[in-house]
Amino acid sequence: MIGTKSPPSPLRAVLLLCTAEILSMTGFATYPALLRTLQQGWSLTNSEAGLISGTFFAGYMAATPILVGLTDRIDARRIYLLATLLSACGCLGFALFAQGLISALLCQALVGAGLAGTYMPGLRLLTEHLQGTTQSRSIAFYTASFGLGTSGSLLLAGALSQAGWQWTFALASLGPLMAGPLVLFSFPPRGGQTSAARPAGLFEFGSVVRNRPAFGYILGYMFHCWELFGLRSWLPAFFAFSLGLSATGGSLARAATLAAWVNLLGPLASIFGNELAVRRDRRQVVLMVMTASGVASCLVGFSAPLPPLLVFILVAGYFLLVMGDSAALTAGMVAAADPQRRGAAMALHSLLGFGAGFTAPLVFGAVLDLAGGNSQVFAWGLAFASLGVGGFCSAVAVRLLGRR
Repeated sequence: MIGTKSPPSPLRAVLLLCTAEILSMTGFATYPALLRTLQQGWSLTNSEAGLISGTFFAGYMAATPILVGLTDRIDARRIYLLATLLSACGCLGFALFAQGLISALLCQALVGAGLAGTYMPGLRLLTEHLQGTTQSRSIAFYTASFGLGTSGSLLLAGALSQAGWQWTFALASLGPLMAGPLVLFSFPPRGGQTSAARPAGLFEFGSVVRNRPAFGYILGYMFHCWELFGLRSWLPAFFAFSLGLSATGGSLARAATLAAWVNLLGPLASIFGNELAVRRDRRQVVLMVMTASGVASCLVGFSAPLPPLLVFILVAGYFLLVMGDSAALTAGMVAAADPQRRGAAMALHSLLGFGAGFTAPLVFGAVLDLAGGNSQVFAWGLAFASLGVGGFCSAVAVRLLGRR
């Protein structure tokens, strides 16, 4: 019952936090879904459009050391509530005030800061209630909810796009406003520290870096996010370009819907990949998936002129590979981290991961511009290949540092 002081059961805790995460993310993919509309309306270059996408992750990076690091000291429920207010303000800022590059940068940064205070603090709440293999499997479902939240955001934006982009952003603000109270009143306040160990400071990452197994998974996650968020930021625009080359053509809503369906496959890949990692050697599973996704990235962008169904299948296969190591990397980090420094480890995990998420969309857009623009198949092919750098580097990081 909402408001109870007793901890929820493990199953209920997972369901509550997954639901809250999906609700908190209704504004996550609104800008990428509307990218082509806003790019044309505001006369943005590809680099400027990519910069707005990337600024989401800049806001995430700026807020992560504070909001996630504070979970070693402050009840994560309160941080979660504050963060949902930031997300809602960012979406409403788009709806009411955004008129071009600068205002969009500010609003997108707020939405990113909001995610910083929900995603990892929500994971912190989860790990406080679960242990062992149950914890690892629950982490897989929780990280999978990120993909469901992304798909829900894309579907919502695509469905509402006919009403105008301002209304789309305004309605996207409602999800975070529901998620914050849900978490606050579903979990009891956290008790005092049970250990005499001093909690890590906000920027005390030295002990995390010295923990080679944990840091290996953190670096692997950083490069994974380069590939994942670069892909997510530009996927609706790529589908719109590909549909424009086909005989049937396609609308922005159809492109956003295709991107949403691709993202819906992510949770299954993430859960399956983590289950395989639990049953077999985690490092070997991660290495195999990362290498395969790096190879696939070099091929997908050149597929744009193919029939839409074939393009969808190829992109979906690539996305399955990208997502296959997501939960395995995060669960590996949590398992390897010092419990008294877990908040600091999660903060660094998110900081580096979403830092790469900030850079990748910008690099993707720059490659598009330098290679001839977003009307050229060759440019899209090279831009997608730039994402593959993440897959290959991630494999190297886990291989070199992931040993205990």
